[in-house]
Amino acid sequence: MEHGPAPDKRDNMSPNSVDQVTETGQASIAPPETYTPPTQAARLLRRPTGWKPMFHGLQRRRWTAALAAALLIAAIGVGILYADDSNNQATIRSLQTQNESLTGRNQILLDQLKTTQTNLTATLGELATTKAELEHPHLVLWNFPQQIKDASWYLAGGIPDTFTYHLQATSTGQMSVSILTLEDFAKALQCVDFGTGNTNYCMHHSGTPANSWLRVTSVNYDFHGAEGCADYVVVFTAASAVTVTPNVSVTYNPATTLTGACV
Repeated sequence: MEHGPAPDKRDNMSPNSVDQVTETGQASIAPPETYTPPTQAARLLRRPTGWKPMFHGLQRRRWTAALAAALLIAAIGVGILYADDSNNQATIRSLQTQNESLTGRNQILLDQLKTTQTNLTATLGELATTKAELEHPHLVLWNFPQQIKDASWYLAGGIPDTFTYHLQATSTGQMSVSILTLEDFAKALQCVDFGTGNTNYCMHHSGTPANSWLRVTSVNYDFHGAEGCADYVVVFTAASAVTVTPNVSVTYNPATTLTGACV
């Protein structure tokens, strides 16, 4: 197959195409228009409308994060305060329990101290009594009942020196009791021996008795004349038969000077 020469493409170009090229070339030769940059306001006005929601969304997320952080911090603070308060309450309860325990122990100690003081006071009293008894011992001399059969009988006993004489006695009938010096007692015996009178009379009317209780049924007297003198005797008589129940005792109490008939 034979091929002829390729058609010339330029031959197929239409006048219209040339005209359009020419016109175009002429348009490019015209001076360019002056370009004025848009102002700031224009740029802001021409900013894409999608930025504003994005900006607000970012602000909202930041505000939400800050609020969450603040709430978290507040929650942590409340937790710490609650823990501190719980610890403080537990400490207060522990201290209150310890205080109540100490108060109870203190009361027990006070009761024990009061009891001890009471016992000490009683002990001191007993000690003082014991000391007084040791310094001034008390002795019973005569406590056995005895009988006086008639007016010729008598009961007699010496009063010891340096002692207080406690004369106590009762009788079933009338009796007479006298505290005599040894000299008066001798005179009373002479009175009986010489027949001047009977024993019931002479023992109470010879000389000058220190003390006399005539025709009585009881006597109770503390005699101090012998505390510094060894010169006394006590005599019991009766006009008829009686039984005398004595309770005679002495307390050691020496005088610093002579007493009674020895002065």
